[in-house]
This record gives sequence, C-alpha cells and structure tokens, in this order.
Amino acid sequence: MAILPFAIQIAGNMSQYWTETVHKLDPYIPGEQPQDQQYIKLNTNENPYPPSPQVIAAIDQFDMDRLKLYPDPESTVLRQELARHFDVGSDNIFMGNGSDEVLAHCFQAFFKHGKPLLFPDISYSFYPVYCGLYDISYQTIPLTSDFSININDYFIDNGGIIFPNPNAPTSRLLALDQIEVLCEKNASVVIVDEAYIDFGGESAIALTHRFDNLLVTQTFSKSRSLAGLRLGYAVGHADLIEGLNRIKNSFNSYPVDAIAQAAALASVKDQTYMSDCCDRIIKTRNDLTKALLKLGFEVLPSAANFIFVQHPQYSAESLYLSLKDRGVLVRYFNKPRIDNYLRITVGTDSEIATLITTLSHILD
Repeated sequence: MAILPFAIQIAGNMSQYWTETVHKLDPYIPGEQPQDQQYIKLNTNENPYPPSPQVIAAIDQFDMDRLKLYPDPESTVLRQELARHFDVGSDNIFMGNGSDEVLAHCFQAFFKHGKPLLFPDISYSFYPVYCGLYDISYQTIPLTSDFSININDYFIDNGGIIFPNPNAPTSRLLALDQIEVLCEKNASVVIVDEAYIDFGGESAIALTHRFDNLLVTQTFSKSRSLAGLRLGYAVGHADLIEGLNRIKNSFNSYPVDAIAQAAALASVKDQTYMSDCCDRIIKTRNDLTKALLKLGFEVLPSAANFIFVQHPQYSAESLYLSLKDRGVLVRYFNKPRIDNYLRITVGTDSEIATLITTLSHILD
C-alpha cells in the first residue's frame, strides 16, 4: 500500500488540534473585497480621497535604513502631537495597530468582571466576536424603533459599556450631553468608539478631563484616508492607558511600525486637509440623501461617511445583488431588524452619480 505524504494524510482534519475556544468562535466577516472585476466600492466605509500630500511626502522621504531597527514602542512623537491636538497629556493616549487592535486590548483590560458588558443590539459586529474570543459575558440593549440609543436602558448593573458614535451601521449620532449623563451615572468603564466622529459629530474626548471611567477610541482609517496603514488610538485617564499598555506589552510591544508613525504624524499636522476632505464627504452625503429620497428611499439621519437606507417596495438583498451585477458594491446585512437596509459609503461625486443612475435603472 502506498504511503501518502503526511500533509495529505491530515488534510481536512486540522480542526482536531483547535482548542474549545476556537471551535466556538464566530469570527468577524469584513466587507467584500472581490477580485473578479472592477467595482465602485461603496461597501467598506473607506475614504474616497487620497491621504494628505504631507503624508505621501513623509513616506517618500522616510529613511529606509531605519527599517533595520525596531520602531519606537511608545510612538512617543506621534502621541505628543495628538496630545497637543486634543489638549490632553501624552500619557492620556494609547496607540495601536488599527482601532480594532485597540478595542481588542480594551476588552481584555476592562470588561472581564463577571458582570455583562452592554452594547447596542445593532452595532459594530466585532464586539460580540471579542466577547467570544475573551470569554466575556455581554448583554445587547435594543435600539429604539428609530435606531437611536436610549441611555436610560443602560442604567443597569454592568461590567462596562461600549458603543460606536456615530453608531455603525445605523449612522445615528448620540449627543454629547447624553454621553456625559451616561458617564456620570455609570460606575464601570464607558468606551465611545468614534471611528466616524469627524463626519458630523462632536468628540467626547473633552469629557475625558472630567470622567476617569471614559475612554474614547479613534482611527486613522476613515477621515484621514489611511485604512491601509492600520493605525488607531485611545484617549482617556492615565490609569486606563496604563492598563492598555500592560496588555500591549504582554502581547506585542511594537504594534505601530516606523513608517506608519511617520505618516500618521504628518497627517495629524495637516488638519486642514483632513477637514476639507470631511467637508466634501458631508456635502456629497447630503446630495446623496436628497437623491435617494427622490427615488423613494427612507434614509436615516447620518453623521458618518455612510448612510443607512431602505426602500419600502424593494428588498435590500435584491437591490444589493442588482447593484453588484452592475459593478456597484454596497453593504447588505442579513441580520434581524436590519435585513431590509443597505449601508452605502459616501464616495466621490462621480461614484455617487453612477450609483444614483444605476439605482434609477433598477427601480424602473
């Protein structure tokens, strides 16, 4: 009898080596990145405009000989620049490899207390994944009928609270005074995930001066057009930041590479460019909303770089598939309460014009 190579013998049976945790995981599924053709990508909330020219220059001028050395593990200069920008101390800022990594460290550092973590039932779908990965109990709090967060629903015994603001995928914004009340009446850590705050909201970072239980996370992926760089950060009381550093330095002491630090520093120094890009996206978002309303869509109020919509006469899944067939990608969620909604990223004016024309043909 021929003896099969070892690799072939065990092929298809590798899951026998998984731990019980791995078997139980229900991993996060990112937006489609299809390779079969060219698409207008309005499905992953990327910024349609390039990074600041100062970022490009910083990368071009980077001394590649430095790559033989480890990067600064504390991202010191970048943290100092962010601290100046937000009027906080550098010891109030934590850097990570994308805000997803920062959030993952937050879950490990602050939420495993035996009491359930609270977050909206319709929210960033990575939250329950982290809970499964780190064995954290959680309780989802239903959004209201118009997909708003009612902070009164969170005044229950808990091991922490987290939510995006604006919320994703619903795009709705929770007012700053509501976050203030939430922090005042809650004894556990409150994390406000501000991935989209620059597109129409007011950051809660100023509140971190008053509340030592408030941590705010942000990202360079959206408003700063650096999704491919993978860089995020948290702002909060120095004790919370120290907790995150203890997790980081038990996992990966060098999460932010040297080129990323240089590029991010240039981005923070060019606030004008970022603001101009956000203003363009907000204008296009308003124009997109008006155009979709004319086509009969119902559009939720948005403070993000995307909108959340449904059509009373057409299923979201059929619209999503029809758009994809015609080379336009949007995001469809086959989940309770939102399975008839589409999330549409705000692209360039020309991309949005193509979207509207394509939808008009489909609806006709």
